[in-house]
Amino acid sequence: MALIVQKYGGTSVGTTERIKNVARRVARFHAQGHQLVVVVSAMAGETNRLIALAREIQAHPDPRELDVMVSTGEQVTIALLSMALMDLGLKARSYTGAQVRILTDSAFTKARILRIDEEKIRRDLEGGAVVVVAGFQGVDEEGNITTLGRGGSDTTAVALAAALKADECQIYTDVDGVYTTDPRIVPEARRLKCITFEEMLEMASLGSKVLQIRSVEFAGKYKVRLRVLSSFEEDGEGTLITFEEDEKMEQAIISGIAFNRDEAKITVLNVPDRPGIAYQILGPIADANIDVDMIVQNVGHDGMTDLSFTVHRNEYHKAMKILQEQVAPHIGAAGVTGDDKIAKVSVVGVGMRSHVGIASKMFRTLAEEGINIQMISTSEIKISVVVEDKYMELAVRALHKAFDLDQPRQVV
Repeated sequence: MALIVQKYGGTSVGTTERIKNVARRVARFHAQGHQLVVVVSAMAGETNRLIALAREIQAHPDPRELDVMVSTGEQVTIALLSMALMDLGLKARSYTGAQVRILTDSAFTKARILRIDEEKIRRDLEGGAVVVVAGFQGVDEEGNITTLGRGGSDTTAVALAAALKADECQIYTDVDGVYTTDPRIVPEARRLKCITFEEMLEMASLGSKVLQIRSVEFAGKYKVRLRVLSSFEEDGEGTLITFEEDEKMEQAIISGIAFNRDEAKITVLNVPDRPGIAYQILGPIADANIDVDMIVQNVGHDGMTDLSFTVHRNEYHKAMKILQEQVAPHIGAAGVTGDDKIAKVSVVGVGMRSHVGIASKMFRTLAEEGINIQMISTSEIKISVVVEDKYMELAVRALHKAFDLDQPRQVV
């Protein structure tokens, strides 16, 4: 008997018939003697519908009230799934985040989990019930309803698995695992049997939409055994996200190609090449709560230099306005240029640590396709480049082939 936390996303519970299918799957696990905690999202499209309603009233909805509103989507799903389980003869009990007491900070619309009171859940599990918990939400010290940001149900599931010391956390989604890249762009992409937390964290941060990045961080921190599976397939082993020290882990040089279209590049031209200039440029950007990703400073010439960096495309115009109106005049920059037609493409793999020549192979492959590299960023297990948006898919396909990701994985 194992204690398993399962999470089902919006498409998995998008209709009452799909909710019944989830109930039948849960019932099969329960019949095998497992204890089940099931975390669900709102039905597909419901959160967007609620946000649209809020914007009909307020152009920029009050964050506290928005959280009160959008959290109702999951409340509907937990009740429906609990009813479906009861209809199959199982004991079931539903809880909102506040009822469990998933305690968060007070950062409305993007709260972080501080701790979880798992006492009620354990009591219900010991009583033979399946516990159904609303994902994406919690409550702060003042009793205010909070939400964890889009995709937050993944984080709820992993956090519950950590608190309960579950044997496994299973994330059911509309794909059957983690692939070497997006199969919609590269049909030859393969499902990975396993991938390290480090690699998954990089893939998530670099644009892979399979798992929310905070859920991967949580799982890695608390050593939660995590598996990605399809909610539309009866059988399948999915992808296990594990630890590098696992001796059974297949360790390829490169595990996958990630990409992200949601970035824009900004360059501040001819700024004084002196200590503190990067802070004077990026400090106001940080104060405006704008995240900066890649940063490149050119070699100085005649006491001047250029500083380039990337931001999320949605925050491009906001960042440009701050730089043009506040920063450039203050530091004496010659000007600010920007480009919101870029994409980031990355190769990821723990095997890079012990293999040389990965960067040169990546750059040669892109050069042979006539793709110009605008920016480069590296870490121990990834190399990212910025290219023109129109070349992104070509770059992904070329790199996927160059690193033999369409072939069965070779153990290093």
